Amino acid sequence: MFPATAQPAPDLFSRKPFWARRFGPAPVLPMTRAEMDRLGWDSCDIIIVTGDAYIDHPSFGMAVIGRVLEAQGFRVGIIAQPDWQSAADFTALGKPNLFFGVTAGNMDSMINRYTADRKLRSDDAYSPDGEGGRRPDRSTLVYSQRCREAYPDANLVIGGIEASLRRLAHFDYWSEKVRRSILLDSKADMLIYGNAERQVVELAHRLAAGEKMRDIRDIRGTAFITKTLLDGFREVDATEPEAAEAVRLVHLAEAHANVAPVTEVVRLPSFEAVRDDTTLYAHASRAFHKETNPGNARAIVQQHGDRLVWMNPPPLPLTTKEMDAVFGLPYSRQPHPSYGRAKFPAYEMIRFSVNIMRGCFGGCTFCSITEHEGRIIQSRSEESILKEIEEIRDKVPGFTGVISDLGGPTANMWRLNCKDEKTEQNCRRLSCVHPTICSNLNTDQMPLVKLYRKARALPGIKKILIASGLRYDLAVETPEYVKELVTHHVGGYLKIAPEHTEEGPLSKMMKPGIGSYDRFKAMFEKYSRAAGKEQYLIPYFVAAHPGTRDEDMMNLALWLKKNNFQADQVQTFIPSPMAMASAMYHTGKNPLKRIRRNSETVVVPKGINQRKLHKAFLRYHDPDNWPLLRAALHKMGRADLIGNGIHHLIPKTQPVKIDPRIKNADAIYRRRANKLLTQHTGLPPQPVAGDKRPARDSAGKPTARGKLVPGRKPRRR
Repeated sequence: MFPATAQPAPDLFSRKPFWARRFGPAPVLPMTRAEMDRLGWDSCDIIIVTGDAYIDHPSFGMAVIGRVLEAQGFRVGIIAQPDWQSAADFTALGKPNLFFGVTAGNMDSMINRYTADRKLRSDDAYSPDGEGGRRPDRSTLVYSQRCREAYPDANLVIGGIEASLRRLAHFDYWSEKVRRSILLDSKADMLIYGNAERQVVELAHRLAAGEKMRDIRDIRGTAFITKTLLDGFREVDATEPEAAEAVRLVHLAEAHANVAPVTEVVRLPSFEAVRDDTTLYAHASRAFHKETNPGNARAIVQQHGDRLVWMNPPPLPLTTKEMDAVFGLPYSRQPHPSYGRAKFPAYEMIRFSVNIMRGCFGGCTFCSITEHEGRIIQSRSEESILKEIEEIRDKVPGFTGVISDLGGPTANMWRLNCKDEKTEQNCRRLSCVHPTICSNLNTDQMPLVKLYRKARALPGIKKILIASGLRYDLAVETPEYVKELVTHHVGGYLKIAPEHTEEGPLSKMMKPGIGSYDRFKAMFEKYSRAAGKEQYLIPYFVAAHPGTRDEDMMNLALWLKKNNFQADQVQTFIPSPMAMASAMYHTGKNPLKRIRRNSETVVVPKGINQRKLHKAFLRYHDPDNWPLLRAALHKMGRADLIGNGIHHLIPKTQPVKIDPRIKNADAIYRRRANKLLTQHTGLPPQPVAGDKRPARDSAGKPTARGKLVPGRKPRRR
C-alpha cells in the first residue's frame, strides 16, 4: 500500500474536475437552502459542519477546505455553529451526496471553552461579537452524533485540530483520564488528520467515482477502524519499550546488510494498556512522535478492545505551487453576509494579515503545530504573497495601509528547510533546533529580508508589521534579518516567547536557553538605537510546565524583577491531547528520552494550589498574590526575599485598600498603616495629619484627645 520511502504526490489540482464545476465558484459557500437555490444547486456533494462561524478567509479551515473542494468541481455547503440540541439544523442543506465533514473549528473545543484552571470562558473569539456558549464541549463528537441522527446512512468524516490530536488513545486534561480514539466515540467512517487538502480531495474524487468508504484504506493522513491488520504489511511490535529497542537493532542490522526496506506498521501499546500503565503511555507517545516525518513514517495501529485504530503515514507537504493555488482561490475574505455587522475577534486579529507558510520544525513539546501541520516548512512564493497584499489593499473594507502580520506558525521559518532532501526524508529528530541547531538546516533568512523590502515598497502600503511568533535563536543566525525587522517592522513592541529562564523546564519544553534571548535582546536594542527608535521586547513565559520546580519559578520571578518586567497576561500550561509535554504531565516520565521502567522522572506541578503558585510568581508585582508568595517563600527557606528593599521580591505587608469615595480616605489609610507598623515593629504610633480621631497605642487605648497635628502637642480642654 505504502512504499517504504515517500514518493512524490500528484499535483493537488491535476485531477479532472467533477461535473458540478459548471456552476462556477460561489460568492460565498451556501449556508441555507435559499442560497443553494440561487446558485442553481439541487443538493450538496459535501457539507462541512463547523464549530466556528463561517468566515470566507484562508486563515479559517472550513473556508480553505470548502474552496479547495469547490475548485475540484464539488458543491460544498457550510453548517456553522448549529444548534446541537436536536438534529434539525443538521438537515438544513439536505443529505450530502458524498459525505459530511465535521470539525470543531480552528481550535480544540475544550481549549476554546475552558481556561487552564478548567473554568468556563465567557467569550469565544470565533463567534459573532465574541459570544460564548455557541459550541458544545467536545464539538466533534456532538456534531457527529447529530449528523448520524439526521442521516444514518450518510458517510461521515471528521477532521480539524480537535480530531487530529485525538486520533489515538490520548490523555484528556479536562476529565483527567486517558480517553480512547475519537474515531470510536464519534462513530465516524474516517478521520483526516493534519492539513487536509490532499486527503479530502482524493477522498472526494474516489467516492464520486463510485468507491465505497469502507474500501478506501490507502490515503495518507487518514485513520480508520478495522478488525484485522491490512494485507501487505510487516508488523513492528512496539507494545513494550524492550520490544521497540529490539526492533531498532533489527533495522540497524538490515541497513548494514543492505536489505531492501519493506512496508511496515508499528503496533503501539493498546488503549487498555496505556490507560492503566503510565510508563506504557509515555513509551507510546515517544513511539508515535518518531513516526511523524512523511519521508519515513510508517503506519501505526493501536488495539481498542476487539478493534484496531489504523493510522496511515502523514500526508506529503504541499509544494510551493500547490500552496500558491490554495491561497489564490476566490475567498471573499469576509464573514458570511448573514452575520450582518457582527464583529469576530479572531477575524479582526487576522483581517489584514498574510499567512506565508505552514509547519514548524521547532518541536516545542507543549505545542500542537508539529502534531497537526508537521515539521517540514511549506512556503508560498514571493509572487503569491505580494499579490495577496495587493488584494487586501484593493478589496478589504477598512484597510488603512498597514499589514498587521506577515508570517504564520512562526515569523521567520519561511523557506527554511533541510539542505539535503535525502537527509530530510530519513531524519527522525524531534526538533531541528534543539538541543542545538542542526548543521543540515538552512538558516539563511535573507530571502525573507528581500520579501519584506518588496512588500513595504508596494504602492499604498504604509507599514508591514510582524506579529507571528519569532524564533529568536534562528533570527540571530542572520543579523541582517534582525536589523531589517527592528528597523522597519516593529510597531514599538515585539512579542517573543522565551517561555522560561531555567534549564529544567526549558529542557522539557525543547526551547533554547535564556542566553539566546539575551543575544537577541542585545541585537534588538543595538538596531533600535541605530534606527533612532524607542522599542521594547515583550517576553512571554509559561507557568506550571512539566519539569518546573517552585525554585525555578522563584528564579524566573527574580529575573523578571531584575529586568523590570511586569507581565499583565500570563499563560499557565494546558496539557493538550497528544503533546509530549502532556505525556510528561500525565506520566511523570520524559518521552524525549528512551523510556524504561526506571527511566528519568519529571517533576510535574499538578495540584491546583501549586499551579496557582507558579502563576503567582509570574505576577509577583500583583498585591493579591503576595500572601500566597510570602507563605511559599517562608516554606522554601527564602524569607530573605520578603521586604521593602530593591533586592527583595515582595514586601512584608499588604497595601490597605481604601474606597476613594470615603471621606478622609487618605488619613484612614495612614492610620491603618500606622497600626500595622506598630504591630510589626513595636514602635509607638505616630501622629497622622488630618485625623480627627485620637491616636491609640499598641494596646488600642487613646494616647490623647483632640485633633493631632504633626510637630504639635494635642490641645487640652
